[in-house]
Amino acid sequence: MPNAYSFLLKYGHLTKKQEILDHVKITLDKMAFGGIYDQIRGGFSRYSVDNSWKVPHFEKMLYDNAQLVSLYSDAFIKFKHPLYKDIVFETLDFVEKELMSSEGAFYSALDADSEGVEGKFYVWTKNELEEIIKDDIDIISDYYNINKVGFWEHGNYILLRKKSKEVIANKYDISIEELDSKIILWKEALNLSRNKRIRPGLDDKSLTSWNGLMLSAYVDAYMSFGNEHHLNLAIKNADFIVNKQLSESGKLWHSYKQNKSTINGFLEDYALVAQGFIKLYQATLDEKWLTYCDKIIHYSLNNFYDNNSQMFYFTSSLDPKLVARKMEVNDNVIPSSNSVMANALYDLGCLLYNEEYKRKALTIANNIKPEMGKYISAYANYASLMLKEIYPFYEVAIVGQDANKKILQINNMYSPNKLFIGSRTKSSLSLLKGKFIEGETMIYVCENRSCQLPTSIVIEAKKLLK
Repeated sequence: MPNAYSFLLKYGHLTKKQEILDHVKITLDKMAFGGIYDQIRGGFSRYSVDNSWKVPHFEKMLYDNAQLVSLYSDAFIKFKHPLYKDIVFETLDFVEKELMSSEGAFYSALDADSEGVEGKFYVWTKNELEEIIKDDIDIISDYYNINKVGFWEHGNYILLRKKSKEVIANKYDISIEELDSKIILWKEALNLSRNKRIRPGLDDKSLTSWNGLMLSAYVDAYMSFGNEHHLNLAIKNADFIVNKQLSESGKLWHSYKQNKSTINGFLEDYALVAQGFIKLYQATLDEKWLTYCDKIIHYSLNNFYDNNSQMFYFTSSLDPKLVARKMEVNDNVIPSSNSVMANALYDLGCLLYNEEYKRKALTIANNIKPEMGKYISAYANYASLMLKEIYPFYEVAIVGQDANKKILQINNMYSPNKLFIGSRTKSSLSLLKGKFIEGETMIYVCENRSCQLPTSIVIEAKKLLK
């Protein structure tokens, strides 16, 4: 449940509780080293069947990989661990090459089985590795645990890690750079060999909600590492959603396959796409993404919102009547649609100066509050919303030609309670009015619309983000 760890990362940072941060870090480290992560190609399997992340259920789901990319991207900013950058780049490369269509749509999943055997595509015998790697078999066996640690069943090994690169390099008297070069060659050779196998089946439908999650993932990666390719793919996916899944009224389709959009959208589609568009705006400062987001939110309020409970139904009022119209409240492997929508309402309310949106978001959080103590991990995404009220929450307004560049520079310091709003020229957005100065790029750190004195110096702006 990545959203639970996302909350813990924010909470541990804001409360300065090192024990919580240590818990998050060791979990991310062990997952990255474990068999649940595809050490050769990148990407995470659906879950582990043991408590050491060794043996996965080998199915690769889009929604898991999207959320974990976002989590590792944020964690990199906090911990500066190069391993997390490797995880993000490898996973996004896997998604682009194996789960992305030419239209920019993301497919849903890769099956666990090939030839009717779970994991057959991913595991190795020792003889196979010896034939492929040859001279480096001792080092690779140590690095990927071709021993009793990595042994699975039927003579097969799951590649996983236990030792750091530093430990391996010292043991074999080579430099880290030499080891990195070897790892690149190992991965190329093993991927080449593995690609000759019969591949797992591909679930090639594109779900709008899961695409929203992966849109957020590519943006989060860009905001952490500044790789323009990640941003370009995010924009390509957002364009797909707008062109294929979004109507003029703000209605979304839920599914897309073979150039056909089907099934009236559910609340999760609106919430997760809205979240993705808010993030994409902050990365690009292109206000059209706020316009699309506002249209989606407005449609959701008209067709999903219940004025009595002041929560959202999962299905639209336009759908056929059911015996009971359900509300998705609890966070699970994907955060609940109500919790995502509440966060989107809060963030968009801040960006557009829409107090009604913020009020609705906080009402949802207060509706949930009495239940949170019973099973906190089922409400982690609501807890992330509450952090925006409990601790200072900043609107970082940046206006001028270098606005995008300064956003990335500010974002390399972990400060979870903030939103970027900005433009390279004059803007009609309320928080940006009167702030453009020709030839300058000025930064305004604001809290609840009250701004500190502007600065053009990133370091000075960072000092204002507590």
